[in-house]
Amino acid sequence: MALTDEVVVRVARRQDVPALVALLADDSLGKDRESAADLAAYLEAWDEMALDPNAEMLVLDVEGLVIGTATLTYARHLARMGMRRCTVEAVRIAAAYRGQGLGRVLMDACVDMARARGCGVIQLTSDKRRTDAHRFYQRLGFEASHEGMKLYL
Repeated sequence: MALTDEVVVRVARRQDVPALVALLADDSLGKDRESAADLAAYLEAWDEMALDPNAEMLVLDVEGLVIGTATLTYARHLARMGMRRCTVEAVRIAAAYRGQGLGRVLMDACVDMARARGCGVIQLTSDKRRTDAHRFYQRLGFEASHEGMKLYL
């Protein structure tokens, strides 16, 4: 039996926060910007997200072990005739489980969630240094159609 048969995709819960932070930190970029030493800021963010009906996190769960996550936000704009859209960010699969098809399972669930919310497009951001991730998303049918920019405040 493949691991993809054993994994459950579910909405994250507050008690998952330590595992989610560990996933975010278990990464070449996240290791320098995340820290599980003090969860207060993460729990504050979680509590705020939990109140927002347009934000949710999904997890990949194997027998109670959180091995993957993605954050989804839903928004509606006037552009494109008021189309609802879903943005997917902070996609992570635990290092020990990469390369087993679990990223596809997670992203398929994200697409299903977006469709269920009536979204006409699903978009994501990915750091330019994540070239492996870019190839993965392109294999799933995502197109690099825009150039993203940020201004840190």
